[in-house]
Amino acid sequence: MIENLLRGFLPGGDTPGTPLPGNPVGDTGQMIVVSMPSTAATQGTLTAFEKDANGQWKPVIGPTAAWVGSEGIGKSQDNVHRTPEGTFAIGQAFGRQDNPGTKLSYTKVDNQDWWDGNMKSPTYNQMVRQPSTPGEGSENLYDMGPAYDYAVEVKHNPTNTPGNASAIFLHVGNEPTWGCVAIGREQMVEILKWLDPAKNPKISIGVNTKSPADVKDAPSLVDPQGQPLGDDALSQILGQFTSVIPELLQSVTGSSK
Repeated sequence: MIENLLRGFLPGGDTPGTPLPGNPVGDTGQMIVVSMPSTAATQGTLTAFEKDANGQWKPVIGPTAAWVGSEGIGKSQDNVHRTPEGTFAIGQAFGRQDNPGTKLSYTKVDNQDWWDGNMKSPTYNQMVRQPSTPGEGSENLYDMGPAYDYAVEVKHNPTNTPGNASAIFLHVGNEPTWGCVAIGREQMVEILKWLDPAKNPKISIGVNTKSPADVKDAPSLVDPQGQPLGDDALSQILGQFTSVIPELLQSVTGSSK
């Protein structure tokens, strides 16, 4: 009952099937953890963990060196070289090279494959295939060079909301990025071979996040664009909730006393 009540107050919460925020770790069997020493740091470590038959997390790849955006980690924005902080689903894989053996959906790209970064485009933050650029901010996935020999999408902006940044990937590299996470080529191939969509893999990027046990179990409430609600919005929600407590009690007990 309380969950249904909260759905009525949360923006977009009355949409059938819309999940309330929950444990970002509990529904996955594979977790990539990117741990940074601070939000301003550009180099940290990446470790891949897998849940065993007993439900225990075991490191299977790494730790290996990892690089993030030249402006560190935090809130992702278009035209800001910052890597999003948080826990996100893993999306499609692609690369300039042949599929190395990943179970993910994989596209071998050429110079007609783009990641649409045009904030006015209906296909913003999606892969498109066409002869010319979709517009300002878009990346040609072949012409970007060896960094995209192997890459996998980080679904940090699942609603594809303009302004919240596009083209965030885990890819090949050994230097600060435009907002992606970069690791060595051999390690990238190893990650791709390991990832299994049946295990609902996720990636968590944070400060001193050494293992899945460090990932927060209760993420902030978010709006329909996936952005955390501010204190004013939370106060409004709590105020509305408080105002209907007598009505709720009456519906359960038949009395408001």
